[in-house]
Amino acid sequence: MADDPYQILGVPRDATEKQIRSAFLKLAKSSHPDLNPGDPGAEARFKAINAAHALLSDPAARERFDRGEIDAAGQERPPPGARPYRAHAESAAGSRYRHAAGDAGDDDLGDILSELFGARGAGGARRGRDRHYALTIPFLDAMRGATERLTLPEGGELDVHIPPGIESGQQLRLRGKGEAGRGDAPPGDALIEITVAPHKLFRRVGRDIHLDLPVSVSEAVLGARVPVPTLDGRVMLTIPPGSDTGTRLRLRGKGVPASGGQPAGDAYVILQVVLGPADEELAAFLRNRHNPPSWNPRAGLEDAA
Repeated sequence: MADDPYQILGVPRDATEKQIRSAFLKLAKSSHPDLNPGDPGAEARFKAINAAHALLSDPAARERFDRGEIDAAGQERPPPGARPYRAHAESAAGSRYRHAAGDAGDDDLGDILSELFGARGAGGARRGRDRHYALTIPFLDAMRGATERLTLPEGGELDVHIPPGIESGQQLRLRGKGEAGRGDAPPGDALIEITVAPHKLFRRVGRDIHLDLPVSVSEAVLGARVPVPTLDGRVMLTIPPGSDTGTRLRLRGKGVPASGGQPAGDAYVILQVVLGPADEELAAFLRNRHNPPSWNPRAGLEDAA
C-alpha cells in the first residue's frame, strides 16, 4: 500500500491513539463491503483502512514509519544515503574501503544485510499483528447472545460468539485469529468492535429494557390485562384503572439477561393512551356529561413562558 496511512484515516500526523481508533471505526463501518453491496470499490477501501490502522495502532511501527524506516506497507526502506547492493557489486575494486578508519560508512556489511533481509534480520521471530474489525449485530442477538459470522475484507470468515447483554462499543477478542506470526512466534488476535443495531420496539437503558405500549382509552380508564412483548416472549400485564400516558409499569427480571455476574435487569412498560378511530358514543357521553371534570390539564403552563 503506497498511500499515506494518515491520509487514508483522515487524521493529522500528531493524532492520538484515541483519534486514530475513532477515525478507523467510523470509516470501517461506512466502507464495509457488507454495507455497500453495489460498490465494487468498497472492499479495496476497507482493506486500505484496515492496513492503515494496523500500522498506526502499533506504536513501534508508527515510529518507524514516521522516521522513514518503513513504508506504508511495513516494508523496509534503505537508510538515507545507502546505495543498493548492486551498486557495491559493480563499483571499482576497493571503493567500499575508502572511508577513514573507525567510520563504518553507509555501505558496510550491516547495510548490505539490511537491504537483503530487512532490519530485523533473517529468520527473526515476531508475534503477528492484531487485526481490527467492525461488526453490527441485531438488537435481540446482542441481548440474548448468538453466534454471528463476520466476512473478512482480506477473505475468509470468522464465527463470532456474542455473549448475552453486549453493548455498542464493546470489543471482542478472538485469540490467534489475527495476522500470522513470523518464525515460531504466535499469530495476533482479531479485535472486533461491536455495534448493536436499534430495535423498533425495545430501548436499552443500562440493564433495563424500555418499551412504549399503546393502550385504548377504555383500557386506561377501566384497567385491563393486555399482552406485552419482552425479550423472553409475550407476557400478560395488568394495567391499573385510571392509568395515564407516561405511566411506567415494571416487569421484574424481564430486562437484559443475567450474565458475567450481573443480575437480570427489569423491563419498564411506558403507557401511551391512544384515542383510536372516532367513537361517537364516547363523544356523545362527554358532550352530555352533567358534571365535567374541574381539573385543568394545562395548569402551570401560563407561568412557564
